[in-house]
Amino acid sequence: MTATFALVLRTARHECGLTLEELAESAGVSVRALSNMERGRALGPQRRTVELIADALKLDGARRDEFVALAKAGRTRSGYLTAAPGLCELPGSIGDFTGRTAELAWISGLLDALDDGADRPGAAVISGGAGVGKTTLAVRAAHRLRDRFPEGVYFVDALGMSRRPVASAEILARLLRAMGVRDQQLPQDPAERAGRYRQLLRQRRVLVTVDDAASESQVRPLLPGDGPSQLIVTSRRLLAGLEGVQRLHLDPLPPADAQDLLSRILAERFDAPRENDLQELVNLLGGLPLAVRIVGNRLISRPGWSAADLVARLSAAERRLDQLSAGDLKVAAAFEMSYEQLPDPVRPLFRRASLVPGADFSAVLASVIGEVAVPVAEDQLDDLVDLGLMEAAEGGRYRFHDLVRLYASQRLEAEDPIEVVAATRRRMVAWLLDTLTAAGRRFQPGGADTAAFGCAEDAEAWIRTEAEHWFQALGAAAVAGDHRAVVRAVNAAYAYYERWVHWPLWGGVFTLALDSAVQLGDAAAQAEFLNHIAGTHTLPWRADAPAALDCAQRARTLARQAGDLRQEAFALVNTAAAHRIRPLRDLEAALSAIRQAADLFERVGDVDARLQTLLGSGVIALDLGDPAEALAAHQRALAIAEDPGSGLTTFAVEAVLPHILGHTAQALGHLGRRDEAIPMMLRAVDLFERLQVTMGQAAWLRILGDELYGDDHAAEARESLSRAGELYETVGQHDRAAYCRAKADAISKGGGT
Repeated sequence: MTATFALVLRTARHECGLTLEELAESAGVSVRALSNMERGRALGPQRRTVELIADALKLDGARRDEFVALAKAGRTRSGYLTAAPGLCELPGSIGDFTGRTAELAWISGLLDALDDGADRPGAAVISGGAGVGKTTLAVRAAHRLRDRFPEGVYFVDALGMSRRPVASAEILARLLRAMGVRDQQLPQDPAERAGRYRQLLRQRRVLVTVDDAASESQVRPLLPGDGPSQLIVTSRRLLAGLEGVQRLHLDPLPPADAQDLLSRILAERFDAPRENDLQELVNLLGGLPLAVRIVGNRLISRPGWSAADLVARLSAAERRLDQLSAGDLKVAAAFEMSYEQLPDPVRPLFRRASLVPGADFSAVLASVIGEVAVPVAEDQLDDLVDLGLMEAAEGGRYRFHDLVRLYASQRLEAEDPIEVVAATRRRMVAWLLDTLTAAGRRFQPGGADTAAFGCAEDAEAWIRTEAEHWFQALGAAAVAGDHRAVVRAVNAAYAYYERWVHWPLWGGVFTLALDSAVQLGDAAAQAEFLNHIAGTHTLPWRADAPAALDCAQRARTLARQAGDLRQEAFALVNTAAAHRIRPLRDLEAALSAIRQAADLFERVGDVDARLQTLLGSGVIALDLGDPAEALAAHQRALAIAEDPGSGLTTFAVEAVLPHILGHTAQALGHLGRRDEAIPMMLRAVDLFERLQVTMGQAAWLRILGDELYGDDHAAEARESLSRAGELYETVGQHDRAAYCRAKADAISKGGGT
């Protein structure tokens, strides 16, 4: 075996019976430095260091001479190596670099792992979409780490997004020349060339940055083997096929960092833009560093412009990309390079996906707009993610960066005929409303299976996840005149209303359906949707008594015109609810309205609705200060609900029972019968939890803590209020959540209930 400095050092240390730590202490050299020498990572330590180690190892005579000579040889380049200054030189780092603290720390950590001898690969891939700042980050990191690579820091642009990316053999040739290999010594065979490259990386400590890589095949020959060197690759593609590499995916800058970057770019302007204008600019750019830099450069090169002027120009979505250009920097051009890399079958999906109204979407919806099977859509979406033109979102969904969506929309307008775009939009809207109808019907009495949803859980997940899409589809269908589809879908969706009553857009949903019913001239449907709107105005967290009463009165008039006694009765129920709310609070009027509603439900034989009026009369009785009457009404309602021969549907019992139990428990509490009330209220909470009615759970837990648990059950009261606060927080009821937390804290501090 050929003697090397590393081998001779390790052999001599073992002969002396010294550990690395003992030799380091004796020679005055760090353990890490000695470890690097023994593993061949430091080939040519300085002469003074070598002499100190030789003294500690008690080397003399010929062995000492050999030891010193091998160290000197490591510091001397071989005869066929020659200095090659300027080749593969690292670009300069921008002076206004901002943020990316965690990412820079991650890159530094790669080198720490190498230095510590950890079994970690010496290659890393930084991926991300166009304009996200991959090159800027890699160059910044290389400059910061230059001192840790005394034998070379090299940079190669692989031109991955161009029509002719640099071949891996050519990249290897450039790097070998930069490391001193003469042209006549360059291996011609690509495999031999890669082998020589890896040999040099094993013998030296160098940092190689390959920017804008095109593919795994371009990068794979550049991966280093064992040794002290590091390869960093940037690419718009994920390069998921590369084995044994560390990965960092770069996202747009957070708003604070993006604003800081814009401020630093604009520092040379004599006038400082207003903070609000900078925030608006950053919001319009979505944190994309390239867009931020272009905006900054435009404002610097046009001192007569203010930030507010540019905000106005960028606010028009159809003009935004055109405005995002400064000299040869163009956001659209960056996206275009990625778009041109897409396979032809994928491009239509990219363009048509810009029609999706929501922030993210599923592969199923993509298959509808792309007119392809779901597995094909999934593959095409993966292609888009791989090129940074789409982002993978939670739950297996996909989303655009806002600026990429604008680019896709421009490509759609430029490449797809108007009739194709219109047909795609109609197909998407029809599918969303048909699927909403199927999902809603899972919650109607009977809850029959549908082709789209085999269980209620799947239907519920779809309604909530796709709400942004189907809500927009309702509006699009109404504008297109497809009013029957709107009415049909909203009728079905109403069956899910109580489970998600806190969703803030129900009022808009029912208003769209009302407008469609007006267009159809359907008075009964108008009355029904007016009743739904009135119901949203009686919810405690958005109560509007005048609006509720107005809708209820209009609904009653229309129901009478249509001869619809059932909707007339519901209008009276909503009238009663409106009269319970200030400033219209009139409990006698409320009691009169609920009794009239009960009579009408009795006439039409609607047992389910009749039970609701009995429950409502009990609630009003409690409002009137008569808990005994309230209890009597609720107990009658409870007896009916629990009577198998009452004629109630199973669906109605499941929906109304937790309400009856909770109100009965509340009345018992007012009568001082807390021992009976608490188990009943806990049962109501449990039923609401099974139904996943969050607001119902929270309300009864709050009453448990506020009214039913006394000072002798302080721990239970605190727990109930804490749980109520958590539930309120999940549905955006922050004021109610804060109230419950404050009450729970007061109990913890001994303030009682």
